[in-house]
This record gives sequence, C-alpha cells and structure tokens, in this order.
Amino acid sequence: MTEHARYTVTVDRDACDGVFACLVRDSRFVEDDDGLAGFDPEAAASLERTDATVTATFADDRRGDAEQAAAACPLDAIAVRDAGDAEVEP
Repeated sequence: MTEHARYTVTVDRDACDGVFACLVRDSRFVEDDDGLAGFDPEAAASLERTDATVTATFADDRRGDAEQAAAACPLDAIAVRDAGDAEVEP
C-alpha cells in the first residue's frame, strides 16, 4: 500500500461567493449550509471550520484534483498546501 503525503485545502469563506467551479473539478467539495464551498466531511482525514475559513486535510492521491479546483476558482478563494506549512492567505 502506498503512503500518500498529507496536504490541506483551505477555502477562504470571505472570498468565496458560491460560484462552485470547484465542485466540478473535485467531488470532495460540497455546498455548505451558508451557500459557500465546503468539504464532504467523510472524504477528509480532518476538517476544521472557522468563520473565515474551512480547511480539510487529506492523505490520498487526489491532490491534483484539489489543485485543479483551486485553479478553477475565479475568486482565488482556495489554497492547497503541504500539511504543516505555515498558514498564508489563499
């Protein structure tokens, strides 16, 4: 079994406007109760939500999907990082 590097995907809830281009690129993204992009909690190793952000940690081979979702976001509201990297704005 291959061990995958852990990475995080963060949605800046202040920047997100519910365009949902991310949902088309990565099925782990879902519409949350506020009409913004969030994550399927069953797909993430961990999930942390604040008023400003929602961050999911993954350890799988789907980082490319997350990066495509981030690139498709017209509002640059999504950031993909190696797990443990210092938090910076998406």
